[in-house]
Amino acid sequence: MNPLPLVLSMLRADRRLNLMLVILIMIATGLGVAILSQERALKQASARAVDKFDLIVAAPGSITDVTLKSLFLRPGSVELLRPEVVRQLLADNRAIFAAPLAFGDSVNGDPVVGTTRDLVMRLADGRLAEGRGFEDWEEAVVGQASPLKVGETFQTNHGHGPEETAGDLHHASTFTVVGRLPAQGSPWDRAVIIPVEQIWKLHNLPAGHAPQAGSVLGPPFDEAYLTGVPAMVVKPENLAAAYGLRNVYRTEASTAFFPAEVLVGLYQILGDIRVMMTALASGTQTLVSAAVIACVMILLRVHRRRFAVLRALGAPKTYVFACIWLYVASIVVAGTVTGLMLGLAGSHLAGLFLANQTGIALSPSIGRQEVVLAALIVAIGLVFALAPAWSLYRDRVDRTLQS
Repeated sequence: MNPLPLVLSMLRADRRLNLMLVILIMIATGLGVAILSQERALKQASARAVDKFDLIVAAPGSITDVTLKSLFLRPGSVELLRPEVVRQLLADNRAIFAAPLAFGDSVNGDPVVGTTRDLVMRLADGRLAEGRGFEDWEEAVVGQASPLKVGETFQTNHGHGPEETAGDLHHASTFTVVGRLPAQGSPWDRAVIIPVEQIWKLHNLPAGHAPQAGSVLGPPFDEAYLTGVPAMVVKPENLAAAYGLRNVYRTEASTAFFPAEVLVGLYQILGDIRVMMTALASGTQTLVSAAVIACVMILLRVHRRRFAVLRALGAPKTYVFACIWLYVASIVVAGTVTGLMLGLAGSHLAGLFLANQTGIALSPSIGRQEVVLAALIVAIGLVFALAPAWSLYRDRVDRTLQS
C-alpha cells in the first residue's frame, strides 16, 4: 500500500499547524546556518583585506591597534615610528620597497591616506582599474567605491572620524583624481590616496625632501627631512627576508609583524564566540525538534481513530508506521531546507551591515559545515519521528475503536 496519499491528506488537513511546525524548524536551522556562514565569510574577507600587506613595522604598542588604523583605516591614534627607524628601514636592501603611511585627513568622511606610488601599484597588482598613479604632489588615486571620479577635484578636511572638521574647514591644497584602484574588498575601497609628502606638508611637517628639491615624489627620501609615521608597509624580497626583517625590527624602538598574526588572535576570539553561539543554536534546534514531536503526538490523537479503522479494514501495522514517520519527516525536511535558505539570506543581510560598518566586503555562502548541520538536524528529526510512529504502531485496534 502507498502511504503518500494519506500523508498528503494529513498535511492538507492541518496545514496551519503543519506550517507553524515548519517555521519553527526553519528558524532554528537558519540561526545555526547564519552563524557558521557568517563566521567563515568574515575570516575569508579579513584575510583578503590584508593580503597585499606583507609586513608592517610600527612603533612599540598594540599591534591590533596598528592593524585597525593602518590596514582597516579605522579612526584612532597610534604612536609614531621614530624618524631614525624610518631611515633605517628605507635603506634596508632586504626590502623591495618600504612605504610610509600617514593619516589625519578625510574627504566627505572617507579616509585620506598618504603613501608612495609603490604601495598604490602593489594594491593595484601593477595595473589600476582606471587612470594612472599620482605623479604630482596634488594628484590622488581613489578606491573602487569612492564617489570621486577621475578628473574631479577636491579638498581635504582635517581629521577623520569623530575628530573630522565639518563645514567648509578645508586644507588649502586642491587635489585632482588621476586614477582608481581595483576592488580590494576592504576599507581601502573608499580610501583617497595622496602622496605622503603632501600630507606631511599639509600638517607642517618635514616633507621628506629638501625644499630646493622641488616637487619630488617618493624615495629616495632626504634623511634630514624625514618625520615619524604611524606605520611602514614593507614588501620583502622573499620569505627569508620577511622573517629576517621582522626579527630585526622587533626592538625597544619598533615592532614588526605579519598582519596574519593579528588575524589569528581575532579568529580565536571569533572561534570562541562561534562555539558558544553554535551551542546555543544546537540547544534551540534540539528543543524545537522535541516541541515539534510533542505537537505531532498531540495532533495524532485526533487521527488515532482513523488509523484504527484502517487497521480494522486490513491495513498492516507497517503501513501505519510508515504514514506517521513520513508525515513527521516531511515537516522536518521542509523546515530544514527552507532554514538553509533563510540562514543564507540572514548571513547576506548581516554581511551588508558589517560591510557598511567596517568596509570589509563579505561573501557568505553555503559550505560543507552548513550542509552537515542541516543533515544533522534532519537526522535528529527522523529519529524523533520514530516516537509517534511507534506509539500508533503499538495501538490495539479494539481499544482505540471503543474509546
